[in-house]
Amino acid sequence: MSAIQTVNLTKRFKQNLAVADLNLSIEQGELFALLGVNGAGKTTVIKMLSCLITPTSGDAILLGDSIATHPHAVKEKINLSPQETAVAPNLSVKENLQLIAAIYGSSKKEDQMLTSFGLTEVANEKAKTLSGGMQRRLSIAMALISEPQILFLDEPTLGLDVLARRELWNAISQLKGKITMILTTHYMEEAEALSDRIGIMAKGQLKAVGTAAELIAQTESATFEDAFIALATETEVRE
Repeated sequence: MSAIQTVNLTKRFKQNLAVADLNLSIEQGELFALLGVNGAGKTTVIKMLSCLITPTSGDAILLGDSIATHPHAVKEKINLSPQETAVAPNLSVKENLQLIAAIYGSSKKEDQMLTSFGLTEVANEKAKTLSGGMQRRLSIAMALISEPQILFLDEPTLGLDVLARRELWNAISQLKGKITMILTTHYMEEAEALSDRIGIMAKGQLKAVGTAAELIAQTESATFEDAFIALATETEVRE
């Protein structure tokens, strides 16, 4: 069963066509990476799917509910871990989790999140004292405390060092198959390592969907990065 199904999903900002007739199906439990250069339209897609902005036309069905007609029902099933680390710096790690749990009515989930994300040893430390990698772990744990069925991960490892990035990869990998995740990232190796399938956008259009290996074969490229460049610049080359 599809977790997300878009039907001619379109967004126009005045004269700018940000997303054009997007038709995409993402399966339950899948980790789907949505890639593109800056301005390709992927952020606009995420904002529409998470009901932060309304589409100009078309629709998307998330686990049976329409973003156009039942946005509140959609919001109950999703959560977002934003690019900016969304933690309260002067609260402890555990207090951050307790705050979000209280907001969502998800009591007694904070200990589970501490364990799942390796935060037990720093539970009583203020969030602002944590390393960037630990703060990103906490941010994702906070997004998961409401038990969403669909989680949007917006560049989760941006700015992290290699070791912190790999540690976060491991945490994300453990969620695969349990919830549906939509990942945006500019790190090609991250998309290749984590994703079940990848969609590549250019100029508001979905250019290709497949596994990393399928996209490499489709473009007759040597590496996934080469495949991405070929697909992400295809529109410009043809013009």
